[in-house]
Amino acid sequence: MAIFKISLKWFHRFGSPKWLMTLIDNWLPWVMAAGISSLVISLVWGVAFTPEDYKQGHVYRIIYIHVPTAIVSLAAYYFMAIAAAISIIWRLKIADFAIRSIAPVGLSLSLIALITGAIWGKPTWGTYWVWQDPRLISMLILFFLYWGVISLHDAFYSRKSASKASSILILVGTVNIPIIYKSVDWWSSLHQTASIKLTGPSTIATEMLQPLLLAIPSVYLLFFAFVMLQLRYQIALNEQYTNWMKLRSGNNLKDKI
Repeated sequence: MAIFKISLKWFHRFGSPKWLMTLIDNWLPWVMAAGISSLVISLVWGVAFTPEDYKQGHVYRIIYIHVPTAIVSLAAYYFMAIAAAISIIWRLKIADFAIRSIAPVGLSLSLIALITGAIWGKPTWGTYWVWQDPRLISMLILFFLYWGVISLHDAFYSRKSASKASSILILVGTVNIPIIYKSVDWWSSLHQTASIKLTGPSTIATEMLQPLLLAIPSVYLLFFAFVMLQLRYQIALNEQYTNWMKLRSGNNLKDKI
Protein backbone atom coordinates (compact mmCIF):
# COMPACT_ATOMS: atom_id res chain seq x y z
CA MET A 1 0.00 0.00 0.00
CA ALA A 2 2.84 2.36 0.90
CA ILE A 3 4.60 1.62 -2.42
CA PHE A 4 1.37 2.40 -4.28
CA LYS A 5 1.01 5.75 -2.49
CA ILE A 6 4.63 6.68 -3.20
CA SER A 7 4.24 5.69 -6.87
CA LEU A 8 1.04 7.73 -7.15
CA LYS A 9 2.77 10.72 -5.55
CA TRP A 10 5.64 10.59 -8.05
CA PHE A 11 3.19 10.09 -10.94
CA HIS A 12 1.39 13.30 -9.99
CA ARG A 13 4.71 15.12 -9.59
CA PHE A 14 5.79 14.21 -13.09
CA GLY A 15 2.49 15.64 -14.29
CA SER A 16 3.52 19.09 -13.01
CA PRO A 17 5.44 21.13 -15.64
CA LYS A 18 6.86 23.42 -12.96
CA TRP A 19 8.22 20.55 -10.84
CA LEU A 20 9.56 18.73 -13.89
CA MET A 21 11.34 21.85 -15.14
CA THR A 22 13.13 22.18 -11.79
CA LEU A 23 14.06 18.49 -11.89
CA ILE A 24 15.49 18.88 -15.40
CA ASP A 25 17.54 21.93 -14.38
CA ASN A 26 19.07 19.98 -11.52
CA TRP A 27 19.81 16.73 -13.36
CA LEU A 28 20.56 17.73 -16.96
CA PRO A 29 24.21 18.85 -16.48
CA TRP A 30 25.07 15.65 -14.59
CA VAL A 31 23.36 13.30 -17.05
CA MET A 32 24.89 15.07 -20.05
CA ALA A 33 28.39 15.07 -18.52
CA ALA A 34 28.14 11.39 -17.54
CA GLY A 35 26.91 10.41 -21.00
CA ILE A 36 29.59 12.32 -22.91
CA SER A 37 32.48 11.25 -20.70
CA SER A 38 31.53 7.56 -20.64
CA LEU A 39 30.90 7.51 -24.40
CA VAL A 40 34.31 9.06 -25.08
CA ILE A 41 35.95 6.45 -22.83
CA SER A 42 34.10 3.59 -24.55
CA LEU A 43 34.99 4.86 -28.04
CA VAL A 44 38.67 5.35 -27.22
CA TRP A 45 38.70 1.93 -25.57
CA GLY A 46 36.94 0.24 -28.47
CA VAL A 47 38.82 1.96 -31.28
CA ALA A 48 42.34 2.09 -29.86
CA PHE A 49 42.66 -0.82 -27.44
CA THR A 50 40.63 -3.73 -28.80
CA PRO A 51 42.21 -6.31 -31.15
CA GLU A 52 41.57 -6.45 -34.88
CA ASP A 53 38.87 -8.89 -35.96
CA TYR A 54 40.27 -11.84 -37.91
CA LYS A 55 37.50 -11.60 -40.56
CA GLN A 56 36.40 -7.95 -40.69
CA GLY A 57 39.66 -6.28 -39.74
CA HIS A 58 39.23 -2.82 -38.26
CA VAL A 59 35.84 -2.07 -39.84
CA TYR A 60 34.00 -3.91 -37.04
CA ARG A 61 34.87 -1.04 -34.67
CA ILE A 62 31.85 0.84 -36.00
CA ILE A 63 29.80 -1.37 -33.66
CA TYR A 64 30.63 1.03 -30.82
CA ILE A 65 28.38 3.59 -32.53
CA HIS A 66 26.04 1.43 -34.60
CA VAL A 67 24.93 -1.07 -31.96
CA PRO A 68 24.23 1.40 -29.09
CA THR A 69 22.33 3.83 -31.33
CA ALA A 70 20.27 0.99 -32.83
CA ILE A 71 19.42 -0.44 -29.41
CA VAL A 72 18.49 2.91 -27.87
CA SER A 73 16.45 3.97 -30.93
CA LEU A 74 14.24 0.91 -30.36
CA ALA A 75 13.97 1.53 -26.61
CA ALA A 76 13.13 5.18 -27.29
CA TYR A 77 10.08 4.10 -29.25
CA TYR A 78 8.84 2.11 -26.27
CA PHE A 79 9.31 5.15 -24.02
CA MET A 80 7.34 7.19 -26.55
CA ALA A 81 4.62 4.51 -26.66
CA ILE A 82 4.30 4.63 -22.85
CA ALA A 83 3.91 8.42 -23.06
CA ALA A 84 1.30 7.96 -25.80
CA ALA A 85 -0.70 5.52 -23.65
CA ILE A 86 -0.56 7.91 -20.69
CA SER A 87 -1.64 10.76 -22.95
CA ILE A 88 -4.68 8.84 -24.19
CA ILE A 89 -5.71 7.36 -20.83
CA TRP A 90 -4.99 10.21 -18.40
CA ARG A 91 -4.65 13.12 -20.85
CA LEU A 92 -1.59 14.53 -19.11
CA LYS A 93 -0.06 17.35 -21.10
CA ILE A 94 3.40 16.35 -19.89
CA ALA A 95 2.93 13.05 -21.72
CA ASP A 96 2.22 15.02 -24.88
CA PHE A 97 5.36 17.10 -24.31
CA ALA A 98 7.31 13.86 -23.80
CA ILE A 99 6.09 12.45 -27.13
CA ARG A 100 7.27 15.55 -28.99
CA SER A 101 10.57 15.49 -27.06
CA ILE A 102 11.42 11.83 -27.62
CA ALA A 103 10.52 11.72 -31.32
CA PRO A 104 13.36 13.92 -32.70
CA VAL A 105 15.95 12.19 -30.51
CA GLY A 106 14.70 8.77 -31.63
CA LEU A 107 14.72 9.99 -35.23
CA SER A 108 18.37 11.05 -34.92
CA LEU A 109 19.41 7.77 -33.31
CA SER A 110 17.67 5.66 -35.95
CA LEU A 111 19.29 7.77 -38.70
CA ILE A 112 22.75 7.26 -37.17
CA ALA A 113 22.06 3.51 -36.91
CA LEU A 114 21.01 3.36 -40.57
CA ILE A 115 24.01 5.35 -41.80
CA THR A 116 26.58 3.45 -39.73
CA GLY A 117 24.93 0.17 -40.71
CA ALA A 118 25.27 1.08 -44.39
CA ILE A 119 28.93 2.06 -43.90
CA TRP A 120 29.52 -1.27 -42.16
CA GLY A 121 27.60 -3.16 -44.82
CA LYS A 122 29.70 -2.03 -47.79
CA PRO A 123 32.96 -3.82 -46.83
CA THR A 124 31.23 -6.81 -45.20
CA TRP A 125 28.28 -7.44 -47.58
CA GLY A 126 29.66 -5.72 -50.67
CA THR A 127 26.78 -3.22 -50.75
CA TYR A 128 25.44 -0.34 -48.67
CA TRP A 129 21.81 -1.43 -48.82
CA VAL A 130 19.68 -4.48 -49.67
CA TRP A 131 15.98 -3.78 -50.13
CA GLN A 132 15.07 -7.41 -49.50
CA ASP A 133 16.68 -7.47 -46.05
CA PRO A 134 13.96 -7.48 -43.33
CA ARG A 135 16.15 -5.91 -40.64
CA LEU A 136 17.09 -2.97 -42.85
CA ILE A 137 13.53 -2.37 -44.05
CA SER A 138 11.97 -2.60 -40.58
CA MET A 139 14.63 -0.21 -39.25
CA LEU A 140 13.86 2.21 -42.09
CA ILE A 141 10.17 1.99 -41.15
CA LEU A 142 11.14 2.98 -37.59
CA PHE A 143 12.90 6.06 -38.96
CA PHE A 144 9.78 7.05 -40.92
CA LEU A 145 7.57 6.37 -37.89
CA TYR A 146 9.55 8.89 -35.86
CA TRP A 147 9.38 11.34 -38.75
CA GLY A 148 5.65 10.71 -39.12
CA VAL A 149 5.00 11.34 -35.42
CA ILE A 150 6.78 14.71 -35.59
CA SER A 151 5.02 15.73 -38.80
CA LEU A 152 1.59 14.61 -37.60
CA HIS A 153 2.01 16.25 -34.20
CA ASP A 154 3.00 19.57 -35.74
CA ALA A 155 0.27 19.45 -38.41
CA PHE A 156 -2.51 20.24 -35.91
CA TYR A 157 -3.16 23.64 -34.42
CA SER A 158 -4.97 22.07 -31.44
CA ARG A 159 -2.64 20.39 -28.96
CA LYS A 160 -5.40 17.96 -27.98
CA SER A 161 -5.95 16.82 -31.58
CA ALA A 162 -2.22 16.60 -32.22
CA SER A 163 -1.70 14.50 -29.10
CA LYS A 164 -4.51 12.09 -29.95
CA ALA A 165 -3.50 11.60 -33.59
CA SER A 166 0.21 11.12 -32.88
CA SER A 167 -0.51 8.81 -29.92
CA ILE A 168 -2.63 6.52 -32.09
CA LEU A 169 0.12 6.39 -34.74
CA ILE A 170 2.72 5.59 -32.09
CA LEU A 171 0.71 2.77 -30.53
CA VAL A 172 -0.07 1.22 -33.92
CA GLY A 173 3.62 1.49 -34.84
CA THR A 174 4.77 -0.50 -31.81
CA VAL A 175 4.15 -3.68 -33.80
CA ASN A 176 7.29 -2.82 -35.77
CA ILE A 177 9.63 -3.02 -32.75
CA PRO A 178 9.42 -6.81 -32.12
CA ILE A 179 9.68 -7.27 -35.91
CA ILE A 180 13.01 -5.41 -35.86
CA TYR A 181 14.23 -7.48 -32.92
CA LYS A 182 13.27 -10.86 -34.39
CA SER A 183 13.62 -10.17 -38.13
CA VAL A 184 17.03 -11.86 -38.37
CA ASP A 185 15.59 -14.98 -36.68
CA TRP A 186 12.29 -15.12 -38.56
CA TRP A 187 13.55 -14.49 -42.12
CA SER A 188 16.67 -15.02 -44.19
CA SER A 189 18.81 -11.91 -43.73
CA LEU A 190 22.25 -10.61 -44.59
CA HIS A 191 22.28 -8.97 -41.18
CA GLN A 192 23.96 -11.08 -38.54
CA THR A 193 22.03 -12.43 -35.57
CA ALA A 194 22.38 -10.79 -32.16
CA SER A 195 25.93 -10.96 -30.79
CA ILE A 196 24.88 -9.99 -27.25
CA LYS A 197 22.52 -12.54 -25.73
CA LEU A 198 20.79 -12.46 -22.36
CA THR A 199 19.82 -16.15 -22.33
CA GLY A 200 23.13 -17.58 -23.51
CA PRO A 201 26.79 -16.83 -24.14
CA SER A 202 27.52 -13.83 -26.35
CA THR A 203 29.17 -14.53 -29.70
CA ILE A 204 31.56 -11.60 -29.46
CA ALA A 205 35.01 -11.79 -27.87
CA THR A 206 35.15 -10.50 -24.28
CA GLU A 207 37.78 -7.84 -25.01
CA MET A 208 35.56 -6.47 -27.80
CA LEU A 209 32.40 -6.78 -25.73
CA GLN A 210 33.57 -4.82 -22.70
CA PRO A 211 33.76 -1.34 -24.33
CA LEU A 212 30.46 -2.06 -26.08
CA LEU A 213 28.80 -2.71 -22.72
CA LEU A 214 30.00 0.74 -21.66
CA ALA A 215 28.93 2.42 -24.90
CA ILE A 216 25.32 1.22 -24.64
CA PRO A 217 24.51 2.86 -21.26
CA SER A 218 26.48 5.92 -22.42
CA VAL A 219 24.11 6.38 -25.36
CA TYR A 220 21.16 5.81 -23.03
CA LEU A 221 22.43 8.65 -20.82
CA LEU A 222 22.83 10.93 -23.83
CA PHE A 223 19.35 9.97 -24.99
CA PHE A 224 17.88 11.02 -21.66
CA ALA A 225 19.96 14.22 -21.67
CA PHE A 226 18.75 15.26 -25.13
CA VAL A 227 15.17 14.36 -24.25
CA MET A 228 15.51 16.60 -21.18
CA LEU A 229 16.68 19.44 -23.43
CA GLN A 230 13.74 18.89 -25.76
CA LEU A 231 11.33 18.57 -22.85
CA ARG A 232 12.56 21.81 -21.30
CA TYR A 233 11.93 23.54 -24.62
CA GLN A 234 8.44 22.03 -24.96
CA ILE A 235 7.50 23.10 -21.44
CA ALA A 236 8.82 26.63 -21.99
CA LEU A 237 6.99 26.87 -25.32
CA ASN A 238 3.63 25.61 -24.08
CA GLU A 239 3.71 27.18 -20.60
CA GLN A 240 5.08 30.58 -21.60
CA TYR A 241 1.90 32.42 -20.61
CA THR A 242 1.51 30.84 -17.17
CA ASN A 243 2.37 32.86 -14.08
CA TRP A 244 5.11 30.51 -12.89
CA MET A 245 6.87 30.57 -16.28
CA LYS A 246 6.66 34.36 -16.49
CA LEU A 247 8.14 34.58 -13.00
CA ARG A 248 10.86 32.10 -13.90
CA SER A 249 11.72 34.01 -17.09
CA GLY A 250 11.84 37.26 -15.15
CA ASN A 251 14.18 35.78 -12.53
CA ASN A 252 16.46 34.37 -15.24
CA LEU A 253 16.61 37.77 -16.92
CA LYS A 254 17.57 39.43 -13.62
CA ASP A 255 20.32 36.86 -13.07
CA LYS A 256 21.79 37.65 -16.50
CA ILE A 257 21.74 41.38 -15.82
